[in-house]
Amino acid sequence: MAAKSFAVSYGATITKKIVMAVTGLVWVLFVTGHMAGNLFFLAGPDSFNTYSYKLISLEPLLYVIEIALAVILIFHFWYGIAVTWSNYKARPVGYRNQKSRGGPSKQTLSSKTMIWTGLILLVFVVFHVWTFKYGPWYTTTIDGVEMRDLYRLVKEVYLNPLYAFGYVVVMALLAFHIRHALWSAFQSLGFNNNRYSGMLYILALLLAVVLFFGFSIVPMAVYFNIV
Repeated sequence: MAAKSFAVSYGATITKKIVMAVTGLVWVLFVTGHMAGNLFFLAGPDSFNTYSYKLISLEPLLYVIEIALAVILIFHFWYGIAVTWSNYKARPVGYRNQKSRGGPSKQTLSSKTMIWTGLILLVFVVFHVWTFKYGPWYTTTIDGVEMRDLYRLVKEVYLNPLYAFGYVVVMALLAFHIRHALWSAFQSLGFNNNRYSGMLYILALLLAVVLFFGFSIVPMAVYFNIV
């Protein structure tokens, strides 16, 4: 009976980790694409506003995508809490040791703080969407087409040092989160053998670094008047 109960509990935990892995990978793809889109800002107001206009023109499909991303994020966070709680109940003392284990587990400070960096990122997403999607609606005209002047809003926001540097700090937490999350997602999906494990860990680290610098360059360029 105990063995059956353990098997059911273990199976439920694996399912939760798979859901976390899939939903996490979807959001990694999204933030990577979002970072690439942000870099249009460096090409000037016409390029950035045209890019923004094309995205807005996808409505109502854009609303469907946004709702889907929101639901996926909620599932990811919910199952993240569930898995963290299950791990805590199984080993309530084990996580007091803050040294990295390395090896197959890749247990680091990054892995031990996933729930906290995830919570901060969740709050930031809400604040970030509110600031830019529902912020002041300036308009401009490009090639005879009137569109939102998002470039102006971005410059106004990032000239505020609290938002500019706060954004960079949160992007560092994002990189910290993804460093472990991406490798862990592949592990949950079965790519945890010796042949791929090291390569995937390096890939996760490289992507984390790229995302940090890719997202940070715009607020820093605005704040220091480089653009």
